[in-house]
Amino acid sequence: MRRQYLLGRRTRGNSLVYLTLLVSLVLSVFPLYWLFVVATRSNDVVGQMPPPLLPGGNLGDNVGRLFNAEEAHFARGLVNSMVASVAVTISVVFFSSLAGFAFAKLRFRGRNTLLIAVLATMMVPVQMGIVPLYMVMVKLGWQNQLQAVIVPFLVSAFGVFLMRQYAERAVPDELIEAARLDGCSTFGLFVRVVSPALRPGAAVLGLFTFMSTWNEFLWPLAILEADNPTVQFSLSQLATQYYTDYTLMFSGTLIATVPLLLVFILFGRQIIGGIMDGAVRS
Repeated sequence: MRRQYLLGRRTRGNSLVYLTLLVSLVLSVFPLYWLFVVATRSNDVVGQMPPPLLPGGNLGDNVGRLFNAEEAHFARGLVNSMVASVAVTISVVFFSSLAGFAFAKLRFRGRNTLLIAVLATMMVPVQMGIVPLYMVMVKLGWQNQLQAVIVPFLVSAFGVFLMRQYAERAVPDELIEAARLDGCSTFGLFVRVVSPALRPGAAVLGLFTFMSTWNEFLWPLAILEADNPTVQFSLSQLATQYYTDYTLMFSGTLIATVPLLLVFILFGRQIIGGIMDGAVRS
């Protein structure tokens, strides 16, 4: 009798968990679905109550108008954001992995002091650095050039901290000592031994970095001009002072979301593998 009671209680608990997950899923997905619905319709459905729940047939026309909008330069914005996001992501993952490995497993003078100095840069708000950074870019002649969006973000203090914490647990000291005994150099040790162990953490860092660079708005708005935008800057150009074409904005937002979904799909297996690996280790 007690066993049946416990089984019934466990079943009710599982049902509550599944119901909560289902409600959370619906609440999370519905705004994206409604974004798609509006992108396939005309502007007259934006303020409708209740909102339309079925897609229309205007997606092709809206996308065509989006790419033909002279004030937005949307195609150029997509290309600029893709180039900047890929370059920054590769650089941040590479240098953060190197620095994280060094801070976690190598012994050298001033290691803790240097780590504190790196982490201290995270305490400075990004907005406080925009003015001096803008002055540096102007001195270099990089105003309205894509490298001004890329170069200042090639290294990330958060990335160094994240990879240092991950390397501390993911790379055993015995593995490093064994590789040293086999005559492996420090860089060879990083490439052959450390990098495979850091791959799940690097995937998480790569995903976060790509998303933050792709969604960056304030700095491109400050340093770039309307004829050479990133994708977020381009979307902001669609909202004028007197009229906002919501179907264009929603269509642009829908297209701008696709690369993020593709990156998540590509990195998803590594992220899930890192979570499972952490669960096994703990």
